[in-house]
Amino acid sequence: KSAGDFARRLRRDMTISEASLWMGIRRRRLGVRFRRQVPIGKWIADFACLDPKIVIEVDDPSHELRDETARTEYLQRRGFLVLRYDNEEIAKQYNEVIDGIRHQIARVLREADRHRRS
Repeated sequence: KSAGDFARRLRRDMTISEASLWMGIRRRRLGVRFRRQVPIGKWIADFACLDPKIVIEVDDPSHELRDETARTEYLQRRGFLVLRYDNEEIAKQYNEVIDGIRHQIARVLREADRHRRS
């Protein structure tokens, strides 16, 4: 099976936290386009925006810290800002999580605008 097949299965079988977060970021609700379960190299990002380069990861107890560290480093080397939230944060502080993502998007867009002007 290919990474694309695996990503399709993950999109179909989202966790409750992933589904909840997806409802808040889909359809450009935060001004940028996020996609679900996006293959990037050997990794599959839970949610990715390609312009600007932002990845959102939803961590659950099944994720190994060693793998998550390697994934984060890989994505950062490719220019992605990696935002991580755990299931409990999304469930108990949903509005704060969405506001935090919105804030990070605005920050990245401001920085990109500054670089274009200089």
